[in-house]
Amino acid sequence: MQQYNYATLDKLSQLVIIYSRYIEGFPNYLGVHAGGILISEAPIHSYTATFIPPKGYATTQFDMVVAEDVGLYKFDILSQRGLGKIKDAVAVIRYNRPEVTTLDIHDIQRFKQDERIKHLLKNAKAIGCFYVESPAMRMLLKKLQVEAYLDLVAASSVIRPGVSSSGMMREFILRFRYPEKRKEAHPVMLQIMPETYGVMVYQEDVIKVAHYFGGLTLGESDMLRRGMSGKFRSREEFLKVKDKFYQNCKASGKSIALTEEVWKQIESFAGYAFAKGHSASYAVESYQSLFLKAYYPLEYMVATINNFGGFYRTEIYVHEARRHGGIIKAPCINKSYRETVIYGTKIYIGFMFLHALETNTIQKLLQERKLHGKFVSLDDFITRVAISIEQLSILIKINAFAFTKRDKRVLLWEAHMKISKVSIAIPNTPSLFSTPSVSYKTPTLNTSVLEDAFDQIELLGYPLCSPFDLLVTQRFHPYTAKNMQQYKGKVITIEGYLVTIKKTRTSKGDRMFFATFLDRSGDFLDTVHFPKIAKRFPFRGKGIYALHGKVVEEFDCITLEIIRMERLAIIEDPRYTASRKAQRHRPKKAI
Repeated sequence: MQQYNYATLDKLSQLVIIYSRYIEGFPNYLGVHAGGILISEAPIHSYTATFIPPKGYATTQFDMVVAEDVGLYKFDILSQRGLGKIKDAVAVIRYNRPEVTTLDIHDIQRFKQDERIKHLLKNAKAIGCFYVESPAMRMLLKKLQVEAYLDLVAASSVIRPGVSSSGMMREFILRFRYPEKRKEAHPVMLQIMPETYGVMVYQEDVIKVAHYFGGLTLGESDMLRRGMSGKFRSREEFLKVKDKFYQNCKASGKSIALTEEVWKQIESFAGYAFAKGHSASYAVESYQSLFLKAYYPLEYMVATINNFGGFYRTEIYVHEARRHGGIIKAPCINKSYRETVIYGTKIYIGFMFLHALETNTIQKLLQERKLHGKFVSLDDFITRVAISIEQLSILIKINAFAFTKRDKRVLLWEAHMKISKVSIAIPNTPSLFSTPSVSYKTPTLNTSVLEDAFDQIELLGYPLCSPFDLLVTQRFHPYTAKNMQQYKGKVITIEGYLVTIKKTRTSKGDRMFFATFLDRSGDFLDTVHFPKIAKRFPFRGKGIYALHGKVVEEFDCITLEIIRMERLAIIEDPRYTASRKAQRHRPKKAI
């Protein structure tokens, strides 16, 4: 805290400084866990007072750390969209695939033996599937060649920051792939954790190692585990346990180097690890989503889109649906609903994904269509739905009136002629003055595919065509994500559409990146950007990049180590090109 000369402060200011020191380090706001529950033997008021925050739930006046110290049972109930995707996918399958009469999403034993699911896991084809779709997890699945349930359980915890930061993730992969490497594990560690080849993978492993390797009691071992979370590191009892761990190791003849190595693993690992039960339950959910992806990919992608994706943005799941044979359609006033919907293989994007389209507009449109049937024309729509020109323009621009077979530019002209900027129609009431079916003389207008793409980018956030179609210069290289393995050790140039970036730091603290792109074929391409390259060739936002780098293989996983990278230019927005050209060629007025 900044020091002040009290002599220059008035009495009130001096009191502010005095009392501010008492509250320094205290929380500056109150947070309420979304699903934190305390269970007490006696009424909760035997332990603490409660109060009702704006959320409306009785809340204790102490935090989770104090609750644990008091001895209360504390449960954190998580909410996740993965379960919502599974539930919604089953509903989508029922309406789109009525021939499917039996669908047991809980038949985990069968899923464990299913060859299609094994193929998805082993080849990391799990986009959209719970906990196994991220770039890091896809790479780990490839490296481990996971096919079995227990291997996926281990992978779910190995991917956690603690294991990777301690360097033991690589060691686990080595011992998993090459059994002869398992002999390198310390005999005691191998005896404690034979299933994971002497590598700490689960949170319980900390207790085992502290107890059997470090000679601590089970109570002391659990205190060590909890202390590693970072909440108790300054506590005197934790430091005593740490000292006892070192003393016991020394007394049992273990070298200081070995003791420090094991302690380092515990310290970097324990605060981030999953309990085995946690990983096992995650793996069950992964298998359920993998089953749906393997047998009902389009329906599962629709459910994923409606739950606002998972690790990636919505665009990637739309792309994944297309890769599985889905025909992607822009929203349609006669086919679409609030959520994305599927008819056979045709997928209509939901109205809720249109930027700036109001909920009230969606409700009115759907209610009118339900009561009086489909719309037959723009005039019919304007007559039946009270809507402003701004809202109607959104629907026209996204091609929601494509069924009329009329160019959307013509429809925009007519819409502006037929309704005012603000609709004055009374909701749910038929208009007294129907829109006259008059043929206005409009210029001959034709909307190009590229104009549609830019309207889609504006209203959906992404084009429904390939983003590579928007490049100024079309370059075609022979390299793809699928054939990169043929060029191991060679330097190549390939184009990629940026999907996601992961920032990290080296052991020296320098910033580097891992990134994922889509190639022209729609396959995923993973890249590594080391500190010097990352600084010299930074990412410049969403778009397509020319990636020049070295093809590297590690445990059958192919990545591109970037040497040079540039963001490629896309075409000028054709919707405004003509007006800009006209302005450039307009005669200058003399002053």
